[in-house]
Amino acid sequence: DVQLVESGGGSVQDGGSLRLSCIADNLTFGHHCLGWFRQAPGKEREVVAQIFGGGGTPNYADSVKGRFTMTRDSAKNMVYLQMNGLKPEDTAKYYCAARYEFYGNCDGRESEYTLWGQGTQVTVS
Repeated sequence: DVQLVESGGGSVQDGGSLRLSCIADNLTFGHHCLGWFRQAPGKEREVVAQIFGGGGTPNYADSVKGRFTMTRDSAKNMVYLQMNGLKPEDTAKYYCAARYEFYGNCDGRESEYTLWGQGTQVTVS
């Protein structure tokens, strides 16, 4: 079974940094999109960044462009989200997710993702 497990969340001050990690056990990276999503209290879950496991550059939500960087290490089945310049409005539970993709188009909606981790909390104050 595929399992996604996030880590690296925590509490930081405004302007601080955090690095989230996600290990995707038993996932064939080259055939999947991987994404980071977040859900703040009282709000819907939203996409943060997406990347094709087989290569290419990530897609970012406008709200995080220039501050967040998503990377992948296919040899380790890991994806990362480096978050710099954190703001209080970034406070949310962050989720790692994956979906099958053959052509490498990883700019989809949250509803398209079928595999999800349990999430890790990020709090910025």
